[in-house]
Amino acid sequence: MEHADIIRFLATTHPYDGLERHDIKTVGAGLIRRDVVTGETIYSHDDPLEGVYLIEDGTVEVTDASGALVSILGARNHFGERGLLRDGKAATNARAASDCVLHLFPADAFLNAVKHFATFNRYFTRGGARGITQGGILTLHVADMLAHEPITCVPDLAIKDAARLMRDERISSLGVEENDKLVGILTVRDMNNKVLAEGLNPDLPVYTIMTRNPVTLDPSALGSDVMHMMIDHRIGHLPIVENGKFRGMITQTDLTRFLATSQAHMIADLGRATSVEEMSEVTKRLPDFLMQLVGSHLAHDVVTRKVTDVADIVTRRLLKMAEVKFGPAPVPYCWAACGSQGRREQTGVSDQDNCLIIHDSATDDDMKYFAQLATFVCDGLNACGYVYCPGDMMATADRWRQRLSVWQSYFRMWIAKPNEEAQMLASVMFDLRPIAGDETLFSELQGDTLAMAAKDSIFVAHMASNSLKHVPPLSLFRGFATIKSGEHRNTLDMKHNGVVPIVDLGRIYALKGQIAAVNTRARIDSAIEAGIVSEAGGADLLAAYDTIATVRLNHQAAQVRSGQKPDNYLTPSSLPAFERSHLRDAFVIVRTMQSALSSSAAR
Repeated sequence: MEHADIIRFLATTHPYDGLERHDIKTVGAGLIRRDVVTGETIYSHDDPLEGVYLIEDGTVEVTDASGALVSILGARNHFGERGLLRDGKAATNARAASDCVLHLFPADAFLNAVKHFATFNRYFTRGGARGITQGGILTLHVADMLAHEPITCVPDLAIKDAARLMRDERISSLGVEENDKLVGILTVRDMNNKVLAEGLNPDLPVYTIMTRNPVTLDPSALGSDVMHMMIDHRIGHLPIVENGKFRGMITQTDLTRFLATSQAHMIADLGRATSVEEMSEVTKRLPDFLMQLVGSHLAHDVVTRKVTDVADIVTRRLLKMAEVKFGPAPVPYCWAACGSQGRREQTGVSDQDNCLIIHDSATDDDMKYFAQLATFVCDGLNACGYVYCPGDMMATADRWRQRLSVWQSYFRMWIAKPNEEAQMLASVMFDLRPIAGDETLFSELQGDTLAMAAKDSIFVAHMASNSLKHVPPLSLFRGFATIKSGEHRNTLDMKHNGVVPIVDLGRIYALKGQIAAVNTRARIDSAIEAGIVSEAGGADLLAAYDTIATVRLNHQAAQVRSGQKPDNYLTPSSLPAFERSHLRDAFVIVRTMQSALSSSAAR
């Protein structure tokens, strides 16, 4: 890459997007390009590390010392930082899974950047672990692996009735309970081997064929304990028991499901998919993927980043399929996402928000090509579970599929005349992030727009005022103000009254400081460094954001675990008193920061 191209690439990559422009240039000048071919070893476990690698293009496979797959990394991912920060030696093996363009951040320069730039320090130390793959299923607590409420029967139940119960519940085993204690388990294998194969009378009671006093595990055990227990005892069903009470069953099918929903497997399966239908089968695993990530106790921004990464990959695959179907694009274009995908903050409830920025040389016939491409991609995203945007904020709408000059005119118009519609549209479009295509189209638009917006104090004031429309759910005396009527009565909207007020604050800080980052946490981090918000206030806001976003994700994961469709509506009484108190305090902090913004905007 030419130096200017590297700068553009870094400006849209975290944590570089949180640096000043001149610092990005300095860092970019020190990076060393490395081209590697498929199958080439980049480094091996315990090798001295030259530095940290950033992927510009291609896929890298990371394995542990024993050769077990740890993760599959793509564009904008780093690797090698864990070993470099620890002892300078590789903690894993890294191999090119495809032809790759890498950028080596030399060790001395990297370590100096981590010391010098707070945004780097936060990302690679506190969140260093944010970018490092965790133990996945091996470190997942058993309690977080249980997919549904336990199904049980009594020992005296007829075998045929137990068989009907398993059929109706679509399960392969039952817990057998007596006086609220687990006394045995019954499996489909028992039915086959002891009833069908032996011609046993199906009217006999369950206790005649059940496995008595089975081996069990406690809910606090880890996924690794499950795997070892199943291997050691050669069993496919493992009951989970707490103080004698049957809490649920873990099966080999559950283990397969969890392994299949790892990010590495999903990325690999999406890469192999040759149709929209095949991709939609992969994205059906997303609820389980979310549940697994939350159960692994990862930071909320790591969870949402990993979930969003899947959406990005699906989008890129659909664009490639579209170019195969309709032919190569006649002129350069950039497919960009806005909303939660743009901010890399998708959860278990996400529609699609996207647009197309097209080179000004496009003819009217070329624009017809892009209309076809947009329809194919948006239809494909909908089929994969990213439903159509209710507000039609999609590239299929003529308004959001335009040449670069038209996009520039949109932002000029919104900034010059910040009426209510302009404020709403600008709020969405300031969260744009390039997903595929020619990113220079996006960077040109973003650079000009941020500079123009920051200089217009009236526009920023209008945007600040608009951002205060979403307020935390606090009553007059700072208790919870729940929804008063409708199907979500007595709940808190953890999206519009929870995370959105913080997202809005982050966006205003970014406008004031011409901060290129679109991720909310990165925006607040950068705003602290730039002095847009005080260090104490920013730290409090980050803590509040972490609390609110984590409670929201835990709520959605619990819904998935119980077989429900995830949503954003939380009943406060479902939380322990300690968590309720912390959530209330977090809302108070957000309201305080909104008041501070309102006061500064009024001056």
